Amino acid sequence: MGMSTCTRLVLMTCYELGVEYELHHVDLIKGEQKSPEYIENMQPFGIIPVLIVDGTRIYESRAISRYLTVKYRKDAGLIPPFSDPKAYGLFEQAASIEYSTFNPAAGAIYLENLHAELEGREPDAEVLEKKRQTLLSKLEAYERILSKQKYLAGDGLTLADLFHVPYGKAVERYVPGVFDSQPNVKRWWADITARESWKAVSDLK
Repeated sequence: MGMSTCTRLVLMTCYELGVEYELHHVDLIKGEQKSPEYIENMQPFGIIPVLIVDGTRIYESRAISRYLTVKYRKDAGLIPPFSDPKAYGLFEQAASIEYSTFNPAAGAIYLENLHAELEGREPDAEVLEKKRQTLLSKLEAYERILSKQKYLAGDGLTLADLFHVPYGKAVERYVPGVFDSQPNVKRWWADITARESWKAVSDLK
């Protein structure tokens, strides 16, 4: 089993920010993340990733990415400053779209295929087709947004765009061309997945 999609997001953020890190392996197949010690001391829900910096423990990959950006590189532009409420509001709007609109369908496609592989069975074709159609319909709305601006929160790249990459690339393995159905979505997807930060973490095990 390779590196988790959520861990890749955190490492992608580290690369974007130029933040060095040290990885500690958690064996998901053996269920180390469900051990009483891990749940008590690291992550109460028994999942990964977890970040520890200067005695501060942060979990949830999007929260970790936000934390790293604010702590180390506010100037990177990945999160607009609070002093610009319009830009910040548009960023949070875009981040909410990813979490509530894109991730449920993309995550379901990825996880159904992953669980099928781990359990030695065929994925549920009916579930996958339903989620594929859901994702395609959501990307039609993305097209309306991206036909008017370069990225989801405006004309500058933010974390909201990067949040899509790990799950989106995983979905592409199972639904080739899913991001090609809309021209501006295709342009945006090619842009954000061509970043050096993704290239640096995409093949990590």
